[in-house]
Amino acid sequence: MVGRLEGKVAVITGGASGIGAATVRRFVAEGARVMFGDLQDGPGEELAASLGAAAAYRHANVAHEADVAALIGAAADRWGTVDVVFNNAGFVGATGSLEDTSEAEYDLTMNVLLKSVFFGIKHAAPLMKAQGSGSIVSTSSVCGITPSIGTHLYNVAKAGVVMMTKSLALELAEWNIRVNCICPGYVATGLAAGGNLTELGRDATAARLDQARERMARSQPMQRMGEPEDVAALVTFLASDESNWLTGTAQVIDGGLTLGKPWRRQPAAVTEHRPLPGA
Repeated sequence: MVGRLEGKVAVITGGASGIGAATVRRFVAEGARVMFGDLQDGPGEELAASLGAAAAYRHANVAHEADVAALIGAAADRWGTVDVVFNNAGFVGATGSLEDTSEAEYDLTMNVLLKSVFFGIKHAAPLMKAQGSGSIVSTSSVCGITPSIGTHLYNVAKAGVVMMTKSLALELAEWNIRVNCICPGYVATGLAAGGNLTELGRDATAARLDQARERMARSQPMQRMGEPEDVAALVTFLASDESNWLTGTAQVIDGGLTLGKPWRRQPAAVTEHRPLPGA
């Protein structure tokens, strides 16, 4: 059976864990060759080794343009082209009140979450223009649509990813290059656990994620937290030719979180059926 990404070459940032790692695995399973970058060298090298010749890992700090350019260039040098770029790397960044946020925290948060997406699109574009095709996907968030409390800069950066997607999709459509972004809700990753595997350790991360899964099962319409594989499936669709007339979109994948309070938690007066007189 031919995979949905058979013969394609993909670049993924933040590919050593969470959504990125799930997408690396899914892309390889679908027939792609994947160059992925991260700051977590141990998990990244371990993942690449487990996937054989179809995957390669490279250390990359997405806040630095040279690292992003080198990651994309390494994929082109190794496999001759780049068909897909998934700008996924991220972190929560600065949290707390406005007056307590320093300029350095502002710069780092915006560099990792927003400027890195610009770098990824900028350096993918010339390769994709030359071949007259390509798909670029970036990770925004539901926080780019409706703000979360205490994460001002994360909210702003993720909203920026949505608008950057729309703006650059308009330019790059001239070369048959599609640009879309995804807006995940709460997904069971190290980020949702309040850290990453390096900081917490695998057992501590797993325990925190189990607690998060229980909370989300109670608090959102679809009664479970998202899993990285859920998001990887959407990214695979956007990377594949199945979505070849879809560009400039922000695809929400959140189990209904942004719809509001779950039906089961509404007051009975709202949800109960009251027949109309004479009906």
